[in-house]
Amino acid sequence: MHYITLGQSDLNVSRICLGSMTWGVQNSEQEAHQQIEQALSQGINFIDTAEMYPIPPSPEKYGETERIIGSWLAQNPQRRSELILASKIAGNGLAWIRSGADISGAAIIQSVDASLQRLQTDYIDLYQLHWPNRASPHFSRHWPGMVRFSALDSEQHSRQMLDILQAIGSCIQAGKIRYFGLSDDTPWGINEYLRLSETHNLPRLVSIQNEFSLLHTKDWPYLLENCVHENIAYLPWSPLGGGVLSGKYLDGVRPQNSRWAATQRNGLFRDTESVNNAVKAYLEVARKYQLSPVQMALAWCAGVDGVTSTIIGATSPEQLQENIDAFNISLADEVLNDINSVLRQYPMPF
Repeated sequence: MHYITLGQSDLNVSRICLGSMTWGVQNSEQEAHQQIEQALSQGINFIDTAEMYPIPPSPEKYGETERIIGSWLAQNPQRRSELILASKIAGNGLAWIRSGADISGAAIIQSVDASLQRLQTDYIDLYQLHWPNRASPHFSRHWPGMVRFSALDSEQHSRQMLDILQAIGSCIQAGKIRYFGLSDDTPWGINEYLRLSETHNLPRLVSIQNEFSLLHTKDWPYLLENCVHENIAYLPWSPLGGGVLSGKYLDGVRPQNSRWAATQRNGLFRDTESVNNAVKAYLEVARKYQLSPVQMALAWCAGVDGVTSTIIGATSPEQLQENIDAFNISLADEVLNDINSVLRQYPMPF
């Protein structure tokens, strides 16, 4: 397993990050614990979770994934140092989480304490904002006109961000969290947090996790260039496009117990005719070179300049192993050329 420093931190993380959002719905507690053991046995030391998990989110299941991780830690307290544990505070819009309110400094304090209790640990290595308070071009809102940036009161949001940073600083001083990161944010969000940190001598963010895959490359090149030159770790989530790049959802197929068979909070926004056609084209490339389409997509994502650690998820040991093995694959130039041809044909399929 290869390891890399997480931005400007002292955390050495595996280039694979184990995602946990299926634990508690698609996966039982026992299965989740088995995934943790399977990952650790192969050198994966980085686990990502969130207070709102599992997905799809619901009031009944809120916090369940953190609780499942906490039960493993309670059974294995001597192994806490083997894990780099990341969690996230939910943003606004979920009525059962702080009445759907914006993230604030007070919410950070409250949520960190609640997550620590569920996780049964004294500290969280990386604490992230799941999405920003302002509207941002994520979760399929990346087409022109879907977000009105000019309508934003940037000074108000900057004040909110400062309040958040001050609370993060308090939590770091108290030893409750070690480092701070973003999720589903933009270059403006990155740079405003960096500016506030420098101006007010507050903790500097070390990472950002955004959706990134062969079906969703909007962060290339501008956000990734920003991350490289500011030494911000870039953590792609959904590198298989919600599983569709495996080919299992082609032409409307919905396997039982699969993610797309469940009700989605934001709908199946990746389910478009263009996505279907793009996946068929990528499957042809994989067949041509006798590659697993899953492994081809993951190897491509991991090989993009600026990517630090790729977040993977699975619902079975076999799926997890296939995903892990992808990171031992180096794609030949002719494979990359064929992949790029498809990408140019379907640059924004959803």
